[in-house]
Amino acid sequence: MSDESGRWIPAYLGLGSNLENPVAQVRQALNELNSLAETRLVAVSALYSNPPMGPQDQPDYVNAVAGVLTRKSPEELLAQMQILEQRLGRVRTAGDRWGPRIIDLDLLVYGNVQLSIPGLNLPHPGISERNFVLFPLRDIAPTLSVPGQGIVCDLALRSEEAGLRRLEAGQA
Repeated sequence: MSDESGRWIPAYLGLGSNLENPVAQVRQALNELNSLAETRLVAVSALYSNPPMGPQDQPDYVNAVAGVLTRKSPEELLAQMQILEQRLGRVRTAGDRWGPRIIDLDLLVYGNVQLSIPGLNLPHPGISERNFVLFPLRDIAPTLSVPGQGIVCDLALRSEEAGLRRLEAGQA
């Protein structure tokens, strides 16, 4: 159910790909974000390359973070993001949590909401431990307070850039 007040809520989305021209896959996903109902893309980080988090026998990832404004609830926004993933060619299979993928979209932060329900934890619990999320998020929201984790720029200062390589500037 949408936010009945009609208010626009800021949210931050993580994007990643390591298959079939990952830079093009992330760019395509960014272009498609404005197709989500009642959601507007307002900021895009630089693109970053980084080693995979899971099994190392897969290509490096390309990651970015997008800032959006949405009137959708967190659950509705996540559902729309998963439909977009499918439309862009993502096929979810059992055991693919850390595997290669054409596109991966994660809901990182939704306003000041803290939520833990099956299939959705807000803010995303891995933000403060993942440089491939923190550094792109710092590009577009350095002073963002991630509920329960801290201020993005402070979290980034405590994170290492090991393996992370900036590929190109963002857009919006």
